Amino acid sequence: MTTVTDHQSPPRRRLARLRPVKLPPPVNPALMKQAEARADAFGNRIADTITRFAGSMQFVYLHVLWFGFWIGLGVESYPYGLLTMIVSLEAIFLSTFVMISQNRADEKQQLLADQEWKTVQEEDRQNEELLALSRQILGLTKELHTLAADRRDRES
Repeated sequence: MTTVTDHQSPPRRRLARLRPVKLPPPVNPALMKQAEARADAFGNRIADTITRFAGSMQFVYLHVLWFGFWIGLGVESYPYGLLTMIVSLEAIFLSTFVMISQNRADEKQQLLADQEWKTVQEEDRQNEELLALSRQILGLTKELHTLAADRRDRES
């Protein structure tokens, strides 16, 4: 089976790998609800997009080019005060987005833990029901054996 990427030239395939990867949608129902709720907020969509871009090689290459042109074209002299200030502000904002992403990851982990706890409680309840049924079956089996033994004793 051929795909669209089979017919692309090698440079295009390399460029496609440089794009930020969008993660597949979650499979867990609790995570799907959380992702839908998160997608409704405009600020969350912006934070997700920036975080996805900042975590890509495209972001790194962009900065290598930017710093190279800044220094190569001599936009400012050696101490590079303006460049340092711009990079520092960018680092402040990116660290904020990393913390937002970490909080989102914590929320997901908490959702999964809550759902797993509910599942464990449900399984525990089902196990208790099964144990009660097993005890009833054991009791009935003992009664049948007793009745069968009594009947054999009467017949003999």
